[in-house]
Amino acid sequence: MQKGKKEEKDTRKKLLEEKVIDISRVTKVTKGGRHFRFSATVVVGNRKGLVGIGTGKANEVPAAITKASMMANKNVTKVAIIDNRTIPHEATGKVGRAQVLIKPATKGTGVIAGGAARAVLELAGVKDVISKSQGANTKINVAKATLEALMSERTPAKIAALRGKKVEEL
Repeated sequence: MQKGKKEEKDTRKKLLEEKVIDISRVTKVTKGGRHFRFSATVVVGNRKGLVGIGTGKANEVPAAITKASMMANKNVTKVAIIDNRTIPHEATGKVGRAQVLIKPATKGTGVIAGGAARAVLELAGVKDVISKSQGANTKINVAKATLEALMSERTPAKIAALRGKKVEEL
C-alpha cells in the first residue's frame, strides 16, 4: 500500500516544474554571536492549471530549496484557465501590503507581469494576461497574492453550479 502512494508522489513531482523566486540570508543574533540561515521561496506548476508556492529555511541553500519545493508540492492547487491561455475575468489578490491585479488579455499578448507574479502565472499555464503589482513588492507576498487572485477566478461552470443551473442556462 505504501509503495503505491510513494510512486504516485514521485510521478506527481516529476510532472511539476519548479522555479526559485527568492533566496535570502536570515540572521539570528544570540548571546554566542550571529547564526546565519537561508530562506528560499519556490513556485511549482505543470503549466496546465496546477500551481503551488512553498518556503523553506535551512543552514545551506540547497537544503532550503529542497524544503521549499517539498512545501510547494504539498500546497498545489488547481486554477481556472479558459481556452488554455488566459483567465476568465479580472481579479485582485491581497496578502500583507502586496496587492496584485490580473486581467485577461487577447491572444498573442503574452504574460505582462514582473518578478514573482510572472513566475506564478507562467507555471500556472496562463499564456495571455496583464498583471499589475501594487503596494509592497515583497517577493513572497506578491507570489501569494498572485496565487490568491488566480484561485478567486470563477468559471461559468462554477457559477452555474452555485446557482443550481446548467452552463447553457446562463
